[in-house]
Amino acid sequence: MAREKFGTLTEQMFYILLCLQTECCGMDIMEQVRAMTGGRVLIGPGTLYHLLDDFVTAGMIRETKVEGRRRSYLITEAGLAALDAEYCRLLELAEDYRRSRLGGGARP
Repeated sequence: MAREKFGTLTEQMFYILLCLQTECCGMDIMEQVRAMTGGRVLIGPGTLYHLLDDFVTAGMIRETKVEGRRRSYLITEAGLAALDAEYCRLLELAEDYRRSRLGGGARP
């Protein structure tokens, strides 16, 4: 079954939205994600700009400034809702792991 677009976020999607809580351009996003994750998550320019276009189209971020080829973006309410939903989903995964792996038993 195909995953609904933005139903769950990839790591790259999650970190892009996380960065865009403050206005950033693409290069800033790539650097912030690398720094935030200690280099564990890297986003190449092709992936980044494709996702930024998808997020703009979906209304999850908005373009705030254009200076030549440099474009800046900011998360919207829809993007914040998706980010919050993904955070809650990740917490549920961690709780399922804790119960299963650490002897907490199955969910009622």
